[in-house]
Amino acid sequence: MNYAIIGTGAIGGFYGGKLAQAGREVHFLFHSEYEAAVAQGLRVDSVDGDFSIRPVRAYRDTHDMPACDVILVALKTTVNDRLPELLAPILRPGSLVVLIQNGLGIEADLADRLPAHVGVAGGMGFICSNRIGPAHIHHLDYGRLTVGLYRGDETKCRTFLDELADAGVETVWAPDLAEARWRKLVWNIPYNGLSVVLDTTTEALMAHPSSRALVRSLMIEVQHGAAACGITIPDTFIDEMLAMTDRMRPYKPSMRLDYDHRRPMEIEAIYSRPVREARTRGVELPRIETLERQLRFIEKKYLP
Repeated sequence: MNYAIIGTGAIGGFYGGKLAQAGREVHFLFHSEYEAAVAQGLRVDSVDGDFSIRPVRAYRDTHDMPACDVILVALKTTVNDRLPELLAPILRPGSLVVLIQNGLGIEADLADRLPAHVGVAGGMGFICSNRIGPAHIHHLDYGRLTVGLYRGDETKCRTFLDELADAGVETVWAPDLAEARWRKLVWNIPYNGLSVVLDTTTEALMAHPSSRALVRSLMIEVQHGAAACGITIPDTFIDEMLAMTDRMRPYKPSMRLDYDHRRPMEIEAIYSRPVREARTRGVELPRIETLERQLRFIEKKYLP
């Protein structure tokens, strides 16, 4: 299969880079970093071993890209309103769009705006990866990608996972996409928001008893929101997320990086959607809603 990477940053560059390193045909969309990518290729400094893709199949416009079997979207959800127009030139009947993004309900939103013959899946990466320069990525830790199908050809989706696994990436098939999305929120909701509101990193959040307790309480509230939607997240999963973060290298989550660079934060997809989904089923998530309101206040200060 051939691949398109829409959003060649810390996440798309890593997974797309791994596929290209393994010999797959991968087409990368760049914007401001296009010239650097053409000149130097795509560089990934990884805890699993550094590598470069040179030359790289680089583009600055999807109209110049070929239609692809699998399109990995690694843009922030804050620009998802542009996706149908952006994807149109590279879709063909049977194409599969995998949204490697944070949040809830994003697959349904996109599927409603794409042709019915295009498949849609969700990808949940558990990975510490940052962009540290033009077409230059630093992969610090982990790397697992969990994928669940929203609609379309399951065989194609599983083949993508097999090819990614052959490239050295840990992959997990999620038979229940909604459950996988809520499980990702168990980590995303506390660490993304608190890293901004408390001006800190994951390591510091875990080191102090008060912030650690706050992290756990937010995770438990995500658990309650999922239960309202008919999804069971066991207590052991919360313990697992805490333990994995304890072992994680010091890390600034994506929302903290967006705040640092004064970019829009993914408040709607990560916080507002879960709060609304639970409320429609009669369950309030007061801690998460408080964090959502704090983030909106902070964002308003630098994005008036």
